[in-house]
Amino acid sequence: MKNTGYFTIAMLLLLLSACMTPKESKKEAELFEKGTQIENSNFTGTAWLNMLTAPDSLNTMYAGLVTFEPAARTNWHSHPAGQILIVTQGEGYYQEEGKPKRILSIGETIKCLPNIKHWHGAAANSEFAHIAISDRQKGAAEWFQPVTDDEYLK
Repeated sequence: MKNTGYFTIAMLLLLLSACMTPKESKKEAELFEKGTQIENSNFTGTAWLNMLTAPDSLNTMYAGLVTFEPAARTNWHSHPAGQILIVTQGEGYYQEEGKPKRILSIGETIKCLPNIKHWHGAAANSEFAHIAISDRQKGAAEWFQPVTDDEYLK
């Protein structure tokens, strides 16, 4: 039964890829709702979370859509089981500790290895969204200090 999580994620990715065509109009509905504004100290700026699938008794994986306002970002953090990010909107950044910041665009996928300290968020002039997929079987994310403005702007 553990494979149900992988099936759910595979179906989510298939649905997402089928819907990832250029928008003809900004009036078109988004694939997913923004969700609820995140009210914790693990983010700089405003971000929203829409949990697409939560861990349960059948599997420990989860997937959530995170939408960032321009310049919003996560704190430095790591995931014991790693993390996959699938960019669904806008332009954003991803950076692992000790490495240069990467620019991310719609359709890109990032595989964060287990226990690698990193951050991600929106570019200064773009709203940004991604689906974050991870597994809580090895524990929850570990959160660290905020990304400074100097780190963000490098």
